[in-house]
Amino acid sequence: MISFFRKNKYLRDVEWLGVDMHGHLLPGIDDGAKDVAQSVGLIKGLIDLGFSRFICTPHIFTELYPNTAETINAALIDTRTALKEAGIVVKIEAAAEYMVDETFNPAKNLLCLPGRHILIEMSYLSEMPNIEQVVFDLQILGYQVIIAHPERYGYYHKKVDKYLRLKDMGVLFQLNLLSLNGYYGKEVKHAASFLLQKKFYDFAGTDLHHHQHLAELRLMIANGSLYKMIGNYAFKNKTLL
Repeated sequence: MISFFRKNKYLRDVEWLGVDMHGHLLPGIDDGAKDVAQSVGLIKGLIDLGFSRFICTPHIFTELYPNTAETINAALIDTRTALKEAGIVVKIEAAAEYMVDETFNPAKNLLCLPGRHILIEMSYLSEMPNIEQVVFDLQILGYQVIIAHPERYGYYHKKVDKYLRLKDMGVLFQLNLLSLNGYYGKEVKHAASFLLQKKFYDFAGTDLHHHQHLAELRLMIANGSLYKMIGNYAFKNKTLL
């Protein structure tokens, strides 16, 4: 009986994942949390779901969100202060999610996740033409490249050889948890299932921006569907500790 209840609880939290390594939880610097109060609310909600550590990854996107280490670190300090004042004890850090476009400069000192892991994304409309060169340049500089939510790039859905090529190059893949319930559409859900079957994913993240994301994630965890789909998958999130 005891083991049943332990198992039941385990199926309905994300302690097994532990680290949210992709989220837009810092206030007022991109399309994520709008202010410190919302940051605290979102983080508290994620802690209640079983996350124990956060690596915030605000956008660095020249055209829309031209963040710098200074803007990101200032927002991180504000968030840590607010969490402390609210009596919430949790480890929270910051890196960035870099938009790979013609303005991206891999030679700069980049904001990384632990272990020199660099999180990059591309436009949803079209592939960066020289993405392989960008990856190679980053690897030469000693970075471990993670591509954010590859399942969301529609131009790859019928060109699975692109996924294979990136994996052959040593690129790590990060799954958006909400891709699994169709939040971004059926095609994205199908692509995520394909990549899971191929064991191509290395990390998973919430990519949380707002309370609607939190509500969707809470439902997936509460009904046990998230654990059923990926609870036994060998994600490497905890290696970022």
